[in-house]
Amino acid sequence: MDHGTERDAPPGHRAGPDAVPADPVTGRVPLAVVVVDRDGLVSHWSRGARRLFALPKEEAIGRPALDLLPVSGVLPGDGAQDEGSAYGPYPDHDGLGPGLESSLDGRLSYPAAGRARLTVPADARVDVLWWAYPLVGPGPERLLVLAADADGLRRDYADDGAGAGVVERIAPGFALHTDFPGADELARRLPEILPSMSVGESARIVAQVLELGYPVLEFSQNDRVPVIPDWGVPRRAERRARRERAARALAAGEPVPQELRDEAEDLEYAAVRERLEFLNEVSGAIGTSLDLAQTIVEVSRAVVPRFTDVAGTYLREQVVAGEGFPDGVPDTTTMWHRVALEHTDEPGRWDDVVPVGEAMPFPAHTPFFQCMTSGEPVLVPRITEEMGHAIASQFEKRDIRPLITDRSMLLVPLKARQVVLGFMILLRHPERPVFNDMDRVTGAELAARAGLVLDNARMYTHQENVAETLQDSMLPHIPARMAGCDIATRYLPGTLLGRVGGDWFDSVKLPGARTALVVGDVMGHGLGSAAMMGQLRTAVQTMAGLDLPPARLLRNLDDLAQRLGETHLATCLYAVYDPVAGELHLANAGHIPPVLVRAEDGASELIDLPTGAPIGVGGVPFESVRVPVAPGDRLVMCTDGLVEVRGEDIGVGLATLCESAAHPAASMDDACDTIIRALGTRGGRKDDVALLMARLTGIEPDAVAEWSLARDPAEVGRARAAVREQLHDWGLPKLAGPAELMVSELVTNAVRHSHARPVELRLVRADTLLCEVDDDDHELPALRSAGPEDEAGRGLRVVSTLARAWGASRTTAGKTVWFELTLPARYR
Repeated sequence: MDHGTERDAPPGHRAGPDAVPADPVTGRVPLAVVVVDRDGLVSHWSRGARRLFALPKEEAIGRPALDLLPVSGVLPGDGAQDEGSAYGPYPDHDGLGPGLESSLDGRLSYPAAGRARLTVPADARVDVLWWAYPLVGPGPERLLVLAADADGLRRDYADDGAGAGVVERIAPGFALHTDFPGADELARRLPEILPSMSVGESARIVAQVLELGYPVLEFSQNDRVPVIPDWGVPRRAERRARRERAARALAAGEPVPQELRDEAEDLEYAAVRERLEFLNEVSGAIGTSLDLAQTIVEVSRAVVPRFTDVAGTYLREQVVAGEGFPDGVPDTTTMWHRVALEHTDEPGRWDDVVPVGEAMPFPAHTPFFQCMTSGEPVLVPRITEEMGHAIASQFEKRDIRPLITDRSMLLVPLKARQVVLGFMILLRHPERPVFNDMDRVTGAELAARAGLVLDNARMYTHQENVAETLQDSMLPHIPARMAGCDIATRYLPGTLLGRVGGDWFDSVKLPGARTALVVGDVMGHGLGSAAMMGQLRTAVQTMAGLDLPPARLLRNLDDLAQRLGETHLATCLYAVYDPVAGELHLANAGHIPPVLVRAEDGASELIDLPTGAPIGVGGVPFESVRVPVAPGDRLVMCTDGLVEVRGEDIGVGLATLCESAAHPAASMDDACDTIIRALGTRGGRKDDVALLMARLTGIEPDAVAEWSLARDPAEVGRARAAVREQLHDWGLPKLAGPAELMVSELVTNAVRHSHARPVELRLVRADTLLCEVDDDDHELPALRSAGPEDEAGRGLRVVSTLARAWGASRTTAGKTVWFELTLPARYR
């Protein structure tokens, strides 16, 4: 902001010897930048300050600001006129010079601006335009003072019309007037000078400066400092003074000439126009997202400091929790959560007394209760000591009176569909004008717009909470270890169009110590996609439990989607890992291929398998492939949200997936995190991500024992002996007793019901002790109650009692009945 170049001042220039005049070509105005700390001492003195006030930085730092920037005896309002001034006498306006003094000695705590005659160490007088902004950020500084030499502008624009135009339309950093030929060019160049500013924002600023004559100071695209001073231009100031006198006379019922009546009406029109502009700006600043927390902050910041100095936002408990629409009129038991507090006071002044996040009710005798029950704004011109004491009584062990007493207060309800969602407490410093009836109307309109935005955010948040709850309930909690494999998963919600969608992963235990691994993605976002995902996941689990081959399972899933009649499509990758045979059996329905990382050399590759059509298309066949794997290989399955970025070929993402999957890692979780860091943080990701990684550890051959039994009842005894001997060999004698008993029951049933093929018995020592009995009968056994006289029906009851888990499933050749026993800790 400290513009200008080192060059000599022209003759007759009364500022410091190094002062730099305004630059009409570039539209820049040299600025003096001074920062004053809490003690009134100068802590920053820019080069522009040295030029303007002829005092080096070394002599200024640490000295009282009032000594360095004294206002001379000739103050605005005394009618004195500087010799040769293009601007004529100072306007009849109080407080421009004293306002600077009040800002420097700390009596003003809100933004102020004006024009003043200052004396400088060189005993010269400087006619300056000044701005004073209290600093609310971190650090010891408390006041930012900007000053520009008005005489420099007079010299370059001596003509009364053009010169007045410059002073009326000056903005810190650049100056414009109505004849400025490069206004369009400046609007295009502002984003180059201020990178945070958009082209649209720069056009708005230039239009306001040219059309309305309001100065503009913007620290960033979002933080507006709304100071609109009267710059001391005689014609404008005189007109304003006449209008104000006419307005006071009209209000008092005194006779007023017609021309003054017209000017008073013009003044009222200007005030209305200014408030409409304010409301339009607020409407554009709030509701930029449907995030409830962000919307709350936007609403609070939109009114501070332009409309008020303090803004506290309170919302009902149901709104904060993202629950349904609150019912009924609030009462004294209604809890109100303080969700935001913006102010222009020094940092931390409000934080300990009224912290954000606190919840409290309000008694019936307070203006807050009146606002939230009537749904109408409540105006308190000044908070008296008595009212301040009554309000402070609600805050236990905290004295809020110094923060609120003698301030003007306006309470505005935040309503939607005639129900009060919350309210805002607006406070002005005692030095500012009190809230009036026009402010009440403005506040009511502001609250109406804010209430609508908050309700939209509330409804969106409520739907998101419902969808998240539904999705969380449907996403499985997969155990880290399954038979012959270790599993790790990750889920990342989307960043656009809703945070929930239809991505899912799953693992299902299958007969024969096998494991089904599933990743799917329902296209779309929101509650409907999440619900469809739940239906498909349940169907996959059910059909996996029937031990359907992968291609047949996807065919049945596609048929189910057609019967559901939904418009959703879904992709699905289904893989069955057999740790005994050392192979993967996979089928794909429109999904991206999985990655296989070989343990032998660490190489990674995409598994080549038929893509297939998405679930829900209908009438398309699916194919499956078998891929041999070795112990230690890793399988990586994910949804396309991880590898697909808008504007980028998906092949780039798949290559990055292969590369990151092959990266060495200390654990499965670390390996997943490596992939997420490589792919999940790329710009442009907007979809959900589901990631499943399985390390295929396999089962050693000596951990598997198999026997083929004839269809002869005598084979039952042989089966018991074989199991007992094998468990002793494995060092599991304590499991021999219950295992023998259950094997006897299952083999007896298999021998009794088999038709032609031998009965197969298998023991597998994996994460549990698994026993399986196969026969060629397709009738599944059922658990039933046996009476005292019944000879059958007790076998499965014994198995159900002794086993950790048991089950039965159909196979292509018949059925398999199995049970599990828990292994001792040293085997797990």
